[in-house]
Amino acid sequence: MKIKLRGHHLLCLLGFQGYGYSEDFVLNMTRINELRKSEDCIVSLTNEPDDICSSCPNLNDNVCENKKQNEIIVEMDDEVLSQFNLEKEYNSLELFNEVSLKFNTMKKVENVCKNCKWENECLFYKKLE
Repeated sequence: MKIKLRGHHLLCLLGFQGYGYSEDFVLNMTRINELRKSEDCIVSLTNEPDDICSSCPNLNDNVCENKKQNEIIVEMDDEVLSQFNLEKEYNSLELFNEVSLKFNTMKKVENVCKNCKWENECLFYKKLE
């Protein structure tokens, strides 16, 4: 199985608790979260709408919410993606292990997570507090 993930979603999946923007979004994110735990899952990285975004009610014409919000999200993606090779496809288990090692302090995630609306529900973020 192959999935496409944007940078900040690598962190979101590590702390996902079943909350989301809509029922369809939660079901899709739950499915992708399970897929990424499979040994045969391959991940390609992007800073554009991905397989999680495909079910988001805030996505319109490939833009998240509005132009300004979309720019902020792309910056979050780029912060995470700066640690990875975008030309490479990753084994999901190896990728998420690497993500956990590279983003293991508040300081390392502050530019990605600092204004996230899900910070109170996110196990990944709470673990760093």
